[in-house]
Amino acid sequence: MSDRHRLLVRGRTFVAVGTGGDISGVGQTRGAAAGPDGLFVRDARHLSRWQLTVDGAVPEILTPVETSAAAADAARCVLVPRGGRQEPPAYTLFREQAVADGVFVETLRVLSNRPVPTRVVVALTVDADFTDQFELRADHRTYAKSGAVRSRLPLDGGEGVEFTYRRGEWCSRTTVTADPAPDGIEETGTGARRLVWTLEPDAHGSVEVALRAAAQPHGEPEPRAPESPAQAARQLAAIEEEYASGVALPATWPELAAACARGLADLAALQVPAKGPDGEELRVPGAGVPWFLTLLGRDALLTSLFALPYLPGLAAATLPALAATQATEAVEGAVAQPGKIVHEVRHGELAHFGQVPFGRYYGSVDATPLFLVLLGAYTEQTGDPALARRLQPHARAAVGWMLDHGGLTSRGYLVYRADEGGLANQNWKDSPGAICSADGGRATGPVMAAGAQGYAYDALRRTAWLARTVWDDEVYADLLAQTAADLRDRFQRDFWMPRHGFPALALDGEGHQVDALASDAGHLLWSGLLDKEYGEAVGRRLLERDFFSGWGVRTVAAGQAAFHPLSYHRGSVWPHDNALIALGLARYGLHDEARAVARALVAAATTAGGRLPEVLAGYDKGAYPVPVPYPHSCVWESRSAAAPLALLTAVGGA
Repeated sequence: MSDRHRLLVRGRTFVAVGTGGDISGVGQTRGAAAGPDGLFVRDARHLSRWQLTVDGAVPEILTPVETSAAAADAARCVLVPRGGRQEPPAYTLFREQAVADGVFVETLRVLSNRPVPTRVVVALTVDADFTDQFELRADHRTYAKSGAVRSRLPLDGGEGVEFTYRRGEWCSRTTVTADPAPDGIEETGTGARRLVWTLEPDAHGSVEVALRAAAQPHGEPEPRAPESPAQAARQLAAIEEEYASGVALPATWPELAAACARGLADLAALQVPAKGPDGEELRVPGAGVPWFLTLLGRDALLTSLFALPYLPGLAAATLPALAATQATEAVEGAVAQPGKIVHEVRHGELAHFGQVPFGRYYGSVDATPLFLVLLGAYTEQTGDPALARRLQPHARAAVGWMLDHGGLTSRGYLVYRADEGGLANQNWKDSPGAICSADGGRATGPVMAAGAQGYAYDALRRTAWLARTVWDDEVYADLLAQTAADLRDRFQRDFWMPRHGFPALALDGEGHQVDALASDAGHLLWSGLLDKEYGEAVGRRLLERDFFSGWGVRTVAAGQAAFHPLSYHRGSVWPHDNALIALGLARYGLHDEARAVARALVAAATTAGGRLPEVLAGYDKGAYPVPVPYPHSCVWESRSAAAPLALLTAVGGA
């Protein structure tokens, strides 16, 4: 997402507007530098144009929308009609915009600068293309939409226009209304509609127009619109205050405190609706904006784990939401198998019609063990066994998946195979080519990723504890504890590379080591899989200059042929990856190293108003005064928002 856009986020809804408050419909593909603008709800664009003109011309921007502001409450800008130095503007336009759940609202105020009444013709061109997000990030793929029909009809009262998209049983709507109603609604020849007002503010007086765009995705009720951007902002502020209350921020490290506060506010905005096993309504962490504002198993679990000491309610919602979507049967196209925890849940048109496999997609080898890790950690943290009792069948099914379909019994490790219709790699480094050797060659055949084995080890140990202390099943507890111990012994034999003093990134289908030096080794510290001697060696190695950029630990160490500083997973710096590393370093008593990682991430956050993005480029800190952004990063990401809380856990306020 380019900094030419201002993002407003609230739950499953976000809007991206330009510096003048407009939506132009540019950024048609993920590769476009600007990224998509528009109003997005449940994986579809419900506004593709929202363009203001005054007296027939695009106004000049006097004060742009704050593209670097960290707050999520409202977008504001100041505009004037075009003119010259000798002709002071006859009027000034003030735009204020905000989002609520399914709704985009704007107040447009026209202020006269003259001592006599002024006449202004204001026009707003609006359109809704209902484009699925997978079309906008499809990397040149196209999708057939046989029988699709769009309509644009003025509302009976003349206060706006309704845009409708139908395809078979699928029906989505966007309703644009205004107060006062426009004087006219014009066709443009492009399918868009132009709402026109003739406004006449008194001498030095002002006139306001209140605008609302309400999205109604397929199968959803019409949303309730807030009265104004100010009301929407107050609603969000109340949620943010609820999240921040009770979290003690470190007074001795104000920069970390600011990053934690910013992260808490972002987490408040990123909550998306979900349902539990009994149909109960829940709100869980959405993965990120713009591409992943939905439930992703791995992301929600890690976010909840980072926030657990401070916001245990995230885990209390995430666990039943994932239990409700846990696979109960094998579904080949979805990579589903009994007991497996979902990777991704989508609600858009392409998922509905099966044109992408992500409606409920299970292509993740690590969400299932992380589910068990979070369940055990939540029970230990809160001292409340009720959720562990309720989810016991789901936990046992998850263990069953790890032992059977997951590969622990047959292969000795959790294993995944490339999915031709979905993800080739199914660990956290899920881009093509991310699991590679030092020379850049891709792993072939079934893959056993190192980090996932650490999660499995921790999951087995924590579930053994639950079986012993909550479920009163000593036999099952002993079985899981022994399985964990055997996995640890096996791993250190098969993955350790004596020549490098470091674990391999993975084993390939033949059991050969995939020898890239990668940050995943830090996840093994977090899970406790390595013996103390090996763990300390790995922790110190991660802080050497080829790994540590100064902004954080790189996903792949520099100096290898596989390394590229602008690769998604082969040389970049991920805040959540570094948060896990910091927690792991602290676990192994490497507190100086943990503080070094924490200081680097906090310094990166400080350059951006306290917010950490999804991913940063892997250039050395000395190459440029601020972190170089990764071109297609999610600007808001729940794991990154929670990462400062993990740093607070790892190092305190030091």
